[in-house]
Amino acid sequence: MNLNLAGRVAAVTGASRGLGFAIARSLAQEGAKVAICARDAEQLEAAAESLRETGAEVLAVPADVAAEGAAAGFVQAAAERYGALDVLVNNVGGNRRGTFEQTTDQDWLEIIQLNVLSAFRASRCAIPWMRTGGGGAIVFVSSVFGREKGGPGLSIYNTTKSALISAAGIMALELAPEGIRVNCVAPGSIRFEGGSWDKRVKSDPEGMKAFVEANLPLGRFGRAEEVGDVVAFLASDRASLITGACIPVDGAQGRSLV
Repeated sequence: MNLNLAGRVAAVTGASRGLGFAIARSLAQEGAKVAICARDAEQLEAAAESLRETGAEVLAVPADVAAEGAAAGFVQAAAERYGALDVLVNNVGGNRRGTFEQTTDQDWLEIIQLNVLSAFRASRCAIPWMRTGGGGAIVFVSSVFGREKGGPGLSIYNTTKSALISAAGIMALELAPEGIRVNCVAPGSIRFEGGSWDKRVKSDPEGMKAFVEANLPLGRFGRAEEVGDVVAFLASDRASLITGACIPVDGAQGRSLV
C-alpha cells in the first residue's frame, strides 16, 4: 500500500533507538523527510547515518525534550529546515517504579515533564506549522498500560500514559476542522536490542518464558517495526478518517473493552 508520505516532513522524538528509531525508519521508508532527536548525540548521529544509508533525508537534533523549550526547539528546527511540518510523533517516555506511597513529588514531576509536557510542548509548536500547511497528523506513543491497570509500582507510568490518550482525544476534536488529526498508539510488551524486555529475557529467560505464556497470546514479544508501521499508517492520508483514536499494538496482550 502506498501511504503517500513521499516528501512529507515528519519529526520523531526519542528516535535514536528502539520504538522511536523504528518509527522514523518506517516513515523514511515511505519517503518522508525525517527529523529525529535524542539526548545522546553520538547515538543519535549513528541512528541518522543508518537511515541515510537507505536514502532517507534526515535531520538529527540532539535534545533533552524534558527540558523546558527543548521539545519546541526541536520541532521548530525541523520545520525551519524543511519549510514545513506534516507529522509529529511524540515517542519519548520513561518510568519511575515504586509503590504510590513511596513515590515523591520529584518523581512525579520528572516523569510528567518527560512523558507528558514534552509531548504537549512539541505539539503546541507543531500545530501552527500544520495549520499553515493545510493539515497534518500528530501521534502520541502511549502504552497498553495507558488503557488499563499496569499493576503495582506503575502509578506514575499509568497516569502519564493515560494522560496522553485523554489529551489526544480532546485535541482531535479541537483540531479536526483544520485537518489536523491526533491519535495514539498503545504498544504492548515490545522487545528490541538493549530495551528493558530484552534485558529481562537475557537475565531471566525462564521467568520471561513464563511471562510470555501467561500474558502474550501470540506467544512472543512484539517487534519495534510493528509499532513503526502502524504509526506510519496513522500519519498517512490512508488513515484520513481516523482521529481521536488509540490503536493497541499489543498482540491481544491488553484486556480493555474499549
